[in-house]
Amino acid sequence: MSKQASADTPANQLRPDSLGVGAITFLVVSAAAPLTATAGGVPMSMLLGNGAGIPAAFLVVVAVLLLFSVGYVTMTRYVRNAGAFYAYASQGIGGIAGGAASLVAILAYNSMQIGVYGLFGAATAGFLATLGITLPWWACAFAGIAIVAVCGYRHVDLSAKILAVLVLLEFLVVIIVDVAILVSGGDSGFTFTPFTPAAFFSGSPAIGLLFCFASFVGFEATAIYSEEARDPLKTVPRATYVSVLTIGIFYMLTSWLMVIGAGEAKLLPELQSLADPTTFLFALAERYVGSWIVPIMSLLFISSLFAAVLALHNAVARYVYVGGREGLFPKICGTTHGLFQSPHVGSVVQTVIAIVVIAYFAIAGLDPVLALFAWLTMLATLAVMVLMALTAVAIFCYFRKNPQLQHSIFVTTIAPLAVAVTLAAMIYFVTVNFGVLTGASSVLAVALPALIPAAAIIGILLATRLKGASPDRFAQLGFGI
Repeated sequence: MSKQASADTPANQLRPDSLGVGAITFLVVSAAAPLTATAGGVPMSMLLGNGAGIPAAFLVVVAVLLLFSVGYVTMTRYVRNAGAFYAYASQGIGGIAGGAASLVAILAYNSMQIGVYGLFGAATAGFLATLGITLPWWACAFAGIAIVAVCGYRHVDLSAKILAVLVLLEFLVVIIVDVAILVSGGDSGFTFTPFTPAAFFSGSPAIGLLFCFASFVGFEATAIYSEEARDPLKTVPRATYVSVLTIGIFYMLTSWLMVIGAGEAKLLPELQSLADPTTFLFALAERYVGSWIVPIMSLLFISSLFAAVLALHNAVARYVYVGGREGLFPKICGTTHGLFQSPHVGSVVQTVIAIVVIAYFAIAGLDPVLALFAWLTMLATLAVMVLMALTAVAIFCYFRKNPQLQHSIFVTTIAPLAVAVTLAAMIYFVTVNFGVLTGASSVLAVALPALIPAAAIIGILLATRLKGASPDRFAQLGFGI
């Protein structure tokens, strides 16, 4: 971007007209980390959840997310704000709810990103060890933080270009494995049993649904880039539906072919025999493609994790920026870079938080995968569920407050309320079983989920302070552009 172009853009505004459907889709799909989900999340969901019924679980989750998207993308016509969940809560329910949503969103995306840094550090250190290079996991994590900090500080389209390459390579390597299994016919021939109700309800379907839902975290970020999108009234809805369907179909087909590759009857015994279930996809790749692909997959697994942390970093930076711009946070947080038009202060804030948390886990000697990754990513998943449930209620309230906006009762009432009820049930299950799902101690099983209401209370206090200090600014919370 030239200095002249920068000068033509109003001060403290994100760079407009810089992202199309493809760029936003790559930013969103990257946060979901397709290779990480299929290599790490899918085997764990099969082992702890409903086994061969995981493809059906993905089908259910896709249906819920599409139902959520109906009202979500409709709201983008009237609320265009990089705060997304925060903005919808503010405009639908009120500024106090918006303040709560803002802090919960920052907690969610920070937790997810920093948790993924743990797995990134461990995976990178393990890969380097195979090359004879010994480094601690935290050194690799800090290197990742440094690279992400540079990308997040600069133009958002730079991040989008990097993520486009990495995501396409992720899809390509998994598709190669999928095609190899498809052509060979798998272990025991094709079967569509994994999509049946009987398969879905086997084992622990609630745990399976939870892991599947976690694989989509970040899909809702399409609205975060609405201020930077080209023709946002068309771009954001298209990117939302393309993201959900692309990720969903990919997960469904890949998980189904993983069942076919192992053999439905042999699936759970094989997973139980593995010292590390996350090696399952790599074992299938070696069996059906050849040993040559395993090092490539290992490298792309690391790049998948990097793509996820970069996309999540961008989301956090924009939430911090919006909070500063609209008066919830210190004014400096709401400034953009003079040349790059990026939320550079929000980017720096997120970088500092990541450094502090990673340093704590490193000094404490906690496991980067079993502790940092497991605890924080599950906390993030729970927080995103809370935000989506709140947003679904906000969508319902927004259209009740604005009856002049003509939309069907399905869009404004049935879909959002159905999603809110469904997510409320999932939130309850995750909360009461947090220790079982994460392996956290009884104290942490209570303390970690408690961070969500704690963040909400801080957000409420900030919104209340703004209401007293500047009623006019408070009334405009979430209005955006």
